[in-house]
Amino acid sequence: MSKSNLTRRGLIKNGAIAGAGFATPTIFTASSAAAYTNEPTGSSVTLGFNVPQSGPYADEGADELRAYELAVEHLNGGGDGGMMNTFSSKELTGNGVLGKKIEFVTGDTQTKSDAARASAKSMIEKDGAVMITGGSSSGVAIAVQGLCQEAGVIFMAGLTHSNDTTGKDKKANGFRHFFNGFMSGAALAPVLETLYGKDRNAYHLTADYTWGWTQEESIAASTEALGWNTVNKVRTPLASTDFSSYIAPVLNSGADVLVLNHYGGNMVNSLTNAVQFGLRDKVVNGKNFEIVVPLYSRLMAKGAGANVKGIHGSTNWHWSLSDEGSKAFVKSFGTKYGFPPSQAAHTVYCQTLLYADAAQRAGTFNPCGIVEALEGYEFDGLGNGKTLYRAEDHQCFKDVLVVRGKENPTSEFDLLEVVEVTPTSQVTYAPDHPMFAGGALGACNPGA
Repeated sequence: MSKSNLTRRGLIKNGAIAGAGFATPTIFTASSAAAYTNEPTGSSVTLGFNVPQSGPYADEGADELRAYELAVEHLNGGGDGGMMNTFSSKELTGNGVLGKKIEFVTGDTQTKSDAARASAKSMIEKDGAVMITGGSSSGVAIAVQGLCQEAGVIFMAGLTHSNDTTGKDKKANGFRHFFNGFMSGAALAPVLETLYGKDRNAYHLTADYTWGWTQEESIAASTEALGWNTVNKVRTPLASTDFSSYIAPVLNSGADVLVLNHYGGNMVNSLTNAVQFGLRDKVVNGKNFEIVVPLYSRLMAKGAGANVKGIHGSTNWHWSLSDEGSKAFVKSFGTKYGFPPSQAAHTVYCQTLLYADAAQRAGTFNPCGIVEALEGYEFDGLGNGKTLYRAEDHQCFKDVLVVRGKENPTSEFDLLEVVEVTPTSQVTYAPDHPMFAGGALGACNPGA
């Protein structure tokens, strides 16, 4: 769907999402009979779940697999149906997709781009997967998204927060439900200004790959716009486990805020090292030293324990939300696994349902039918309020949560509390925003 069409429908005004009604079911207008990669011919269709089962983001990967299995169970008619019951689209009925049972294969990305591509390639070529999804690293997501574009299958990105995923590296066959670094900056900056004022000196430690780079750029830009000064930006290897040598220089830098552009096990270790060095007890420039974790998750909070108390960050979703979709998902996941889901689990569950719903509405598994069904698609009931899959870049736009570590948690899962629900309008940007420039979406590739 073109930008002019979106504008005519009232979905985009000056780069922002307007309050339009939900999209009606889509019928794929191209030739559905045309051959495409791994067109299913039997009674089932195969999806490929490609997650980090080893490496620094393995905890996220384990929770993603749990959510994928739950989504397949619900799509095939098992369990209580979860968010299929609250989803604004009513196309999914628990009879699989287009009358075919959903089956799946899994792979280990190892949190490495080459390994992730190899795993995805195997699932496409050997297992006949029509869609690949998963991942907890933007480097992995971008690599696999490119592969899926070349192979002619859909990529429903898992946890990927780099601006580049739907910026310079966007692809027509790829879609992202998760938010991004720009959105984190837009949501966090007003809260940080209220808490810590406009006169601050920030020191960034940054994971040295695409996510860290664009997260650093986004947070620095949003805080500098407040009047903050960026003292230093230091890149750290993704494979790092001890950040002591990176923390020590912060003490003599004149910084009074440490921004940890780290995720997963990296964040757990760097925050732990920062607390061990006594940063949280320091007074610098007449101000209490503060630490900010721009991208948070419950799994990270659990790993870092008491060190997260009072520390602010942003997140895509949290299990404590009280909307009907979130409550339904938490109930289903908790019943099956005995504990609440993470934001990674929520994201991939949503992506699985959204793919299945798009195929059902399009009447085909042809990637170009899926693309047409998802571009400009508005929906609700999946736990983030009204959401739009923007046609120009295949980025979802929805509310963003600002959270902080709880001072008095009641359980090992009750570690974060939502302090701000940032409205969609505040985190929306124009498709040609400089942080997302370069690269073209291109045309969908149906493959064979």
